[in-house]
Amino acid sequence: MSEEKKEQTQNAQLDPSQWKAGPLAFFALVVAILFFSGVMVKFPDMKWLSAFDFTTLVGKFGVMKELGKSTFVGSGGFGARGGFMFALSLVPGVMFAMGMIEVLDHYGAIRAAQKCLTPLLKPLLGLPGLTGLALITDLQSTDAGAVLTKGLYDDGLITKKELIVMGAWQYSGAGMIANYFMIGSAVFSYLTCSIMIPVTLIFIFKFVGAMYVRLMLNTVYKGDFKNEQ
Repeated sequence: MSEEKKEQTQNAQLDPSQWKAGPLAFFALVVAILFFSGVMVKFPDMKWLSAFDFTTLVGKFGVMKELGKSTFVGSGGFGARGGFMFALSLVPGVMFAMGMIEVLDHYGAIRAAQKCLTPLLKPLLGLPGLTGLALITDLQSTDAGAVLTKGLYDDGLITKKELIVMGAWQYSGAGMIANYFMIGSAVFSYLTCSIMIPVTLIFIFKFVGAMYVRLMLNTVYKGDFKNEQ
């Protein structure tokens, strides 16, 4: 009997539909959303909140003292060596994101996301709620979002079709918040509308693009996933 109960417990842990989430899990989910979404840096009167933001804590590389404009990656690099140096510059952010997700998952953030976000993501994109944190993370960091998505697929928590839909959502307007407010800020003074209108449209069309890809997978390419569970 004890072995049967143990096996049932293991199966329940692998089946997202049987996950249970308590108050601590929902608190961890709220912390994760605030931490990865970039909201904490949008309060000019309370700049101290940015100390709890993912991008702030990841930081940035310093510049070469003599050149004053290049990081350790340098400039003018190409080929395998140039690619290696660029990839190396992504390691801190990705490792930090993975570490934070592991901590938040320990307190039930993934389980809470499954409960809260499934009613929203399932009808629109056909995705389980547990993918929510990876999607939210992608709003700030493309690389961290991609790593979290790969982890879900490797753990068998999402199917190949769901992986493709997630990829479509993430690829469209990748790193939306970080890129828009850091790079797009150069043209904010020329906008004739609120700065929130363009970023809202970008966010909406991320869903439009992913829904279109989902439609194609369910019609034109339906046969490619007929054996998928």
